[in-house]
Amino acid sequence: MKTIFSGIQPSGSLTIGNYVGAIRQFVELQETHNCYFCIVDEHAITVPQDRLKLRQNIRSLAAIYLASGIDPKKATLFIQSEVPAHTQLGWMMQSINYMGELERMTQFKDKSEGKDAVSAALFTYPSLMAADILLYNADLVPVGDDQKQHLELTRDLAQRFNNRFLEVFNIPEISIPKVGARIMSLQEPTKKMSKSDENLKASIFMLDEPKQIEKKIKSSVTDSEGVVKYDKENKPGVSNLLDIHSAFSGETIAELEAKYAGKGYGDFKQGVVDAVISVLEPIQKRYYEILESDLLDDILDQGAEKASLVANKTIQKAKKAMGLGRVRK
Repeated sequence: MKTIFSGIQPSGSLTIGNYVGAIRQFVELQETHNCYFCIVDEHAITVPQDRLKLRQNIRSLAAIYLASGIDPKKATLFIQSEVPAHTQLGWMMQSINYMGELERMTQFKDKSEGKDAVSAALFTYPSLMAADILLYNADLVPVGDDQKQHLELTRDLAQRFNNRFLEVFNIPEISIPKVGARIMSLQEPTKKMSKSDENLKASIFMLDEPKQIEKKIKSSVTDSEGVVKYDKENKPGVSNLLDIHSAFSGETIAELEAKYAGKGYGDFKQGVVDAVISVLEPIQKRYYEILESDLLDDILDQGAEKASLVANKTIQKAKKAMGLGRVRK
């Protein structure tokens, strides 16, 4: 059974794009893989955070994972900062990570552009990301295009460590999620739906109430043609709504085009509303049941303990390989 590692930052609310592109696939992967799902709170502090909001987001993200179908009996769900081996190995990775490599990271350039004060952690966090993955001997790491560069660096660091010291780390493969709907902005359907979009009407969040979902979809950008047809170049708004409808109803694009043939955008948008709400409502119900329960704390405690068993073995091997600490007589 292959091992998968994935981490999500607890910054902002998850959108339906995060659900379709990541969490829903994780629920499937846990059936056939040894999965570690990590809430990477130490990555979140590379930029300023409100401490109370951060703690709330950590708990909320864990509850969303579980409400969406992550099963703690099949997968390990834990919080990064509760497994100290992550920062230990992150520092060790920094010692073999070159400045030039970090300077080439596109995300650092994007996030630091135009800012007077940028934290050193934002610059070096790819070293910590590498540590996150290598601690669990991950075979596969599901990533989108925005993280592919970091995964390539992780592979380089693992190989460099193994060559320079001892063979400690598995070289992870980059796993591009299976082709599916890429959910775009409801207001600018040529760009990806984002949890950080300043226009709140552009994104549907997993915890939006049904009335909010309905209002956002019904005010989404389409066109004046009035024909429900999939054409990303000429009809990006309609095509995006078809992708959303298909992702949540399970119907193919062709089936949906036939279903709404001769009908206006009003009926079509209502169909999208119904499809999204039918999936999100039961998730939200479970989310609020889990959020403040002792069960959530128990699952996270057990997850941290289980993750620590594996991570601590790896860190001891890495420390020994580098010559750190003592060798007892």
